[in-house]
Amino acid sequence: ILHVINLQGRGQLDDFRLLTLPDHYLEKFMLEDPIGGTHLNIFMAGLKTAHRLVAVSHTYAWECQTQEGGWGLHDVLKENRWKLRGIVNGIDSEWNPEFDVHLISDGYVNYSLNTLETGKATCKSALQRELGLPVCSDVPLISFIGRLDQQKGIDVIAEAMPWMMEQDLQLVMLGAGREDLETMLHSFEVQYRDKFRGWVGFSVRTAHHIIAGADILLMPSRFEPCGLNQLYAMQYGTIPVVHAVGGLKDTVKPYDPLANSGTGWTFEPAESAALIDALGNALRTYHDFKQSWLSLQKCCMSQDLSWDNAAQQYEEVLLSAKYQW
Repeated sequence: ILHVINLQGRGQLDDFRLLTLPDHYLEKFMLEDPIGGTHLNIFMAGLKTAHRLVAVSHTYAWECQTQEGGWGLHDVLKENRWKLRGIVNGIDSEWNPEFDVHLISDGYVNYSLNTLETGKATCKSALQRELGLPVCSDVPLISFIGRLDQQKGIDVIAEAMPWMMEQDLQLVMLGAGREDLETMLHSFEVQYRDKFRGWVGFSVRTAHHIIAGADILLMPSRFEPCGLNQLYAMQYGTIPVVHAVGGLKDTVKPYDPLANSGTGWTFEPAESAALIDALGNALRTYHDFKQSWLSLQKCCMSQDLSWDNAAQQYEEVLLSAKYQW
């Protein structure tokens, strides 16, 4: 499975002897790096010798063949693209609003497609109370859950913060990472006490509460091979607003108000102006077109995001590898 390809098993060529392989295998492990020089690369050997390669999304399967996304292995991946396929991850059964064990107390409730409106509203009020935010059903509650790192686009959110705090909304961010970004969350909370909450650290229970209670999920990641939070969000009727990259581009289909189709909003590039434009469209739909918003939520929740669908595609890959001539 092709996943995070910058963890490659690099080493000195002399380390090849530790693998106790015949000498003629050396060329499969030997990579000429223009920066680091000739070195041992275990992952490259895997790419060359595997019968099939699986990336965690269709777009990422293409991105990893580019110089920017291949981390030095793009040429090898292009040479072997005939056996490379993208399959989006499924989500575990614990992420289901109808049976979520984290929604059975503290004012939260389980809900399904049939009880979406009342269940979502109840969870939103419970989340606002838990965060100490004003309890107001008409104010859109925006969320971010993830590592506090440049890869996740935290700086993009920070640049858009003045605009967001001028809007009629609430924002909660849950995550841990770089110390300066953790400090930034604390400072935002002091500055925007009635609109912002920054939860530094990570709590599975709180993540479930946020996904269930929020109206919108922000994911401005600079790169995201697959991404899971946008899948969780859609399962709970929480609308994703994402940077159109990797698995985010594959799983979030742009909302089309004329056809009343789609599952969220995408934007590019990963810059604050693009995020503001997409989030602005989402907020207008939330405020002014309630039935369209409800239809969008139901479209998200109606998708088959389970592992059953992904497992069937993996089975096809395994069978093709088994019968490869």
